[in-house]
Amino acid sequence: MLPSSTLSFMLEAGCDEAGRGCLAGPVFAAAVILPDGYVNDLLNDSKKLTEKQRERLRPIIERDAVAWAVASCDHAEIDSMNILNASILAMHRALDKLEVRPSHIAVDGNRFKQYRDIPHVTVVKGDAKYGNIAAASILAKTHRDEFMKEIAKKYPGYNWEINKGYPTRDHRAAIAEIGPSPIHRMTFRLLP
Repeated sequence: MLPSSTLSFMLEAGCDEAGRGCLAGPVFAAAVILPDGYVNDLLNDSKKLTEKQRERLRPIIERDAVAWAVASCDHAEIDSMNILNASILAMHRALDKLEVRPSHIAVDGNRFKQYRDIPHVTVVKGDAKYGNIAAASILAKTHRDEFMKEIAKKYPGYNWEINKGYPTRDHRAAIAEIGPSPIHRMTFRLLP
């Protein structure tokens, strides 16, 4: 069980992103506020779960959360401002979409920019330490994977339904053979 990151209950939003290391597509971010004392023994860093476990947890998180939201920054925004700034902007957009205003924000990682007047804390490997960040990592990952599976139909040949845009051998081989798609991140090193 992963606790919330604070000792006393407050409306704390956990934030995380997915797709930062991809060569194509948007970076997704989620913000999740869980109920006080929320327990789900399966809740963990999305990278430590199987795809089936993430898919099973997604509707549970979306049902049980006090509030949740998912947002993204597309490939062009990533190319124009860099992946770190785009990841933070996607988190801010997710926070903007929350139907409940949090009183505190817990962010996975070590970098974040002030969001309005709400205090925040960054937590390295926070998605493996705190339930609200783990829940955000699962929502960001499953929503992004869903997007990449769908967009793979529009841009076939890159195997995104499997690699989700990450720099796998088959993805890079497809770029070498057919060239980049319109949603590849052109500021990233597409070929080794």
